[in-house]
Amino acid sequence: MSLSSIPGSCRRLNKTQKLSVAGISAVAVASLSFSLVPANAESKPEAQTPTSAAPVVLASAVGNPQAKALQASLIEQHSTAANLIKAADLARAEEAAAVKAKAEAAAKAKAAAAAKVRAEAEAKAKAAEKRNGTQAASRSETRTPVYANNLDGWIRQSLDIMRAHGIPGSYDGLHRNIMRESTGNPNAINGWDINAKNGTPSCGLLQVIRPTFNAYHVSGTSTNIYDPVANITAAANYAADRYGSIDNVNSAY
Repeated sequence: MSLSSIPGSCRRLNKTQKLSVAGISAVAVASLSFSLVPANAESKPEAQTPTSAAPVVLASAVGNPQAKALQASLIEQHSTAANLIKAADLARAEEAAAVKAKAEAAAKAKAAAAAKVRAEAEAKAKAAEKRNGTQAASRSETRTPVYANNLDGWIRQSLDIMRAHGIPGSYDGLHRNIMRESTGNPNAINGWDINAKNGTPSCGLLQVIRPTFNAYHVSGTSTNIYDPVANITAAANYAADRYGSIDNVNSAY
């Protein structure tokens, strides 16, 4: 009976099964060899023929159909067992390779997914940063300061203009000189001092004469000498040029 007729013979063979198949085949060959030796054969120890590593060929199988068929069956069994072992080894190698390839593919897919998530997060962060920066700049550009129409508002607006033009001065310095010169009245005019006698009376919050106002007028402010912001800013510009800052003025200037 050949191995191909044994149920489950196509399953994989482990190491023990491999050795078993080989052992059974060897025993079968040995048994057949002894059973086919003629009973009247003489024993001649001194004339023993050296064994060979080549496939076993039974001398008694020549001219004996039964022995010949049995020998062919044993050879077929050896061949079938070898093929099964080879097929099992190949199947295991292929399975291991498939498992490895699957694991590598899964690892690559996971890494690619993680990289994609990181890239998307970075892109969102950059977009948000850019959007926030643009919105902040837009709000800053479109926000127009609102100043009260009183002495406090005029001083604060003048200070913003002065900072934009690099003119030194503080709130206290402006307020102190305004209260001394005009007591906070933007329409105040001096009609009795030397300037008035010369036809150029001092006017406005900081009592500036027209030639000085024109010479130190700051762009962006009104050209009206009685305009509170224009008057303060021009006077502060003049004081900065002559005294270093309106803060340094403590009397008529």
